[in-house]
Amino acid sequence: MKTVQMTLEEDLVRVVDKVAKKLHTTRSAFTREALREAIKKFNTYCLERKHRQGYGINPIAKSEFSVWENEQKWGDE
Repeated sequence: MKTVQMTLEEDLVRVVDKVAKKLHTTRSAFTREALREAIKKFNTYCLERKHRQGYGINPIAKSEFSVWENEQKWGDE
């Protein structure tokens, strides 16, 4: 691991410390997990943006998913 220095507002540090204490973890462990989650969220955002751009360039055709309509029937409906 590498030690890094960060500048945070005092009220944010107080809240992080309270939450970390309730979770029975350390400030560092809590922050590491928060950063991992933020990175996951960012990666998801990037993928969703790529999907939107792709469908903007190549929109869905009206009949594109109609071939699956019969597959969605479960019998006695």
